[in-house]
Amino acid sequence: MALLAQQVISLAGTTPTYSAAAASTTVTCGERSFLHVKNTNGSSMTVTITATAKVRGQGVADIVVTVPATTGDKLIGPLTADLFASAADGVSASITYSSTTSVTVANIVI
Repeated sequence: MALLAQQVISLAGTTPTYSAAAASTTVTCGERSFLHVKNTNGSSMTVTITATAKVRGQGVADIVVTVPATTGDKLIGPLTADLFASAADGVSASITYSSTTSVTVANIVI
């Protein structure tokens, strides 16, 4: 899994850089961390963020977001550590995409 670099929004303005989506990626969790997904494919697709939190011993459901076809654009988050941090490192969230064709992503921190 590739770690998406964080891009911090600044007062001077930030032009995010988007990467082609891979089958699975990770992002660093944080109260101000968001995933921006753009889909120009002719079909809608889904983004799944693996939830790792537990409430009274029961796992919290993964977050699944549908990104519409052609001009689909979703900003997802915040990706907080209490819900999404992996047990392996305690800081990264695991993200999978149902399709990667014509899908780009950016990890944005506000």
